[in-house]
Amino acid sequence: MKLLKNKIRLTICLVLPIVLIAFDQLTKHLARKNLTDPKRDVVLIRGVLRLQYLENRGAAWGIFQGRLSVLSVISAILVVVFVFALFKIPEGKRYIPLWVLDLVMISGAIGNLIDRTVVGYVTDFIYFELINFPIFNVADIYVTCSVFVLAFLAFFYYTDEELFGKAERQKDEKNEKGESES
Repeated sequence: MKLLKNKIRLTICLVLPIVLIAFDQLTKHLARKNLTDPKRDVVLIRGVLRLQYLENRGAAWGIFQGRLSVLSVISAILVVVFVFALFKIPEGKRYIPLWVLDLVMISGAIGNLIDRTVVGYVTDFIYFELINFPIFNVADIYVTCSVFVLAFLAFFYYTDEELFGKAERQKDEKNEKGESES
């Protein structure tokens, strides 16, 4: 039974990111193909939401403009950290949300990393003009929504011990032993 669960888990770990990254890359391809002319902006909800093309050569909110190599290295490091975290998540139904959120964050980071390394910029095209929010893309949605849901779960669903696990307990135990021996 455990072998079956591990195969299902592995399949999800491979398939979910592939599907999410493919969708992100498809939407960016369509934006590059159909929205590059400023006259071709697509109004979805007048005064609220539009599709508007932007070549983002920086990070979120346009920071670090022109630092493509630095941002690519940071993105690659984040992907490695997210993958490492994936293997630290305990098994069990209770932790499925953490698995999914981690996979979604990995997908978003890889989606923007692909743009930076292949295209030379991140393709942004979703503009929430009601609040004049910076133009973003599907990968950004993956990362942002995952972080918000993760924060919610950390505050209201998981205990500190569940999130930080045995390593934190062992550290506390060593600290207690060290204090008692002194």
